[in-house]
Amino acid sequence: MAEIPSDSHIRVLVCVTGQKTCERLIQEGAAIAGQFEGKVSVVHVAPKGAAILGNHHEGEALEYLFRAADEVDADMTVLRAGDVMDTLVHFACEQQVDCIVVGTAPGRDGDAFAQRLRARLPSVEVRSVFAQ
Repeated sequence: MAEIPSDSHIRVLVCVTGQKTCERLIQEGAAIAGQFEGKVSVVHVAPKGAAILGNHHEGEALEYLFRAADEVDADMTVLRAGDVMDTLVHFACEQQVDCIVVGTAPGRDGDAFAQRLRARLPSVEVRSVFAQ
């Protein structure tokens, strides 16, 4: 597993996919960045044609995301894509992130997304935050 470099200012990317857990994920990303005098950014990649955060009230969902990101002085990016994983990997590389924070659902395959990210970005630490 990749480790966060301790001798530099790091970049943490928080991937949000659901309104119920995104504020907690953002707080976790901010805490990691704070340990290393780093910068935190938040991204949501919505499949083309899908509602933002699965919320048909996209305006409310976007406002919620931007407010949660602003509370920790984080940049917020919303992307639309045909392939969420490819888009996220490309964005992480473009942003030169050191750590990615993702949510993990309960169950046997709950960490599958994080595992796929780890495989695609071996030099980036991927931290899973379990849903409660």
